[in-house]
Amino acid sequence: MTTSIKIGVSACLLGEKVRFDGGHKHNRYITQTLGQFFDFVPVCPESECGLGIPREAMRLVGSVDAPRLVTNKTRIDHTDRMLTWAAGRLDNLGKEDLCGFIFKKDSPSSGLHRVKVYNDKGQPVKTGRGLFAAAFTARFPRIPVEEEGRLHDPALRETFIERVFALKRWREVLAEKKTMGRLVDFHTREKLLFMAHSPKHYREMGRLVASGKKLNVSDLYDRYEGMLTEALGLRATVSKHTNVLMHVMGYFKKQISGDEKQELLELIQNYRSGHLPLIVPITLLNHFVRKYSQPYLSVQTYLNPHPLDLQLRNHV
Repeated sequence: MTTSIKIGVSACLLGEKVRFDGGHKHNRYITQTLGQFFDFVPVCPESECGLGIPREAMRLVGSVDAPRLVTNKTRIDHTDRMLTWAAGRLDNLGKEDLCGFIFKKDSPSSGLHRVKVYNDKGQPVKTGRGLFAAAFTARFPRIPVEEEGRLHDPALRETFIERVFALKRWREVLAEKKTMGRLVDFHTREKLLFMAHSPKHYREMGRLVASGKKLNVSDLYDRYEGMLTEALGLRATVSKHTNVLMHVMGYFKKQISGDEKQELLELIQNYRSGHLPLIVPITLLNHFVRKYSQPYLSVQTYLNPHPLDLQLRNHV
């Protein structure tokens, strides 16, 4: 990466005392681990829209599709205030070149999944989304988003962070003049990563690039970005990873010895069976790439999609 990677983060997760009770929800994984690689843009919708600290707690009420943001006791409706502020804040965030956003779970303004929305009988339905989170995802549908609580899930964590790094690599391509050559080069390097997330998108993106000269280059890049977003939004499962690992092994069929082939097959099978983390066969494949000077694989993002310090492929 040639420049820093910016991601938006709910300010309370960074330790800022902006919550309704004057406290915070400092998440050390975000600040201490992700903070080594990302620059944070803090956002607290409720304090930034002028509701103060501390403030009365709020909740979403009414329709799940168009909820209102109302204080718990005094029943003051702050929906219009929040949405007006959000429109301006999103304009500013659009200039930040964000490659991701981590939201605070359960928040009526920032919760991304399963936020409580209370019906007219006071009964909660956990199918809502915070007002600001909903506005952000509507304005920036191609920016990876996640909640801090879901980052405890290794697969969800890897998917999110992998998407952040991929979007940054794509943004660096967009920073240059749009040409077929640059698109082909990017697609070539990312092919196996796409295959691990979605073989269907991998094939479709290949066909799009192959027929790219028939399209306006701006339209081509836009369509490609949309497919990239969809592909990497799908989880890379053990089965799909195994398929890619076997595919990569095929590049060495005329080079590796019988013993090396058997060792690699055993590692792949043990990974597939849940006995080894993905990093183990990947490490051996990287060794073979260097040992046998495999030029195509040496530039494949799949083999090194994010810093090893994040240990995203170390779980079983």
